Amino acid sequence: MPVISQFYGILIYIYVELGGHHNKPHIHAKYGEYEISITLDGTIINGNMPSKKLKLIEAWMEIHREELEAAWTAYNRDGEIIKIKGLE
Repeated sequence: MPVISQFYGILIYIYVELGGHHNKPHIHAKYGEYEISITLDGTIINGNMPSKKLKLIEAWMEIHREELEAAWTAYNRDGEIIKIKGLE
């Protein structure tokens, strides 16, 4: 799972699940022992995250929505990894 961004101790990944159970465009975020999967439209697929960190992830997703969509498409189509700037 390639890391496409990181900020405030949060790692953001994209992952291709061939024949997987969730095929909507989504990201995976990890913070310490917490992990969560979120669709690009903000729906939580599974996992959990402390609320303050989840708000940071949601804000980051909103700021970088177009870049996320491009990164998802590039990775799923060509395996290309596009890095996205984190929050500062």
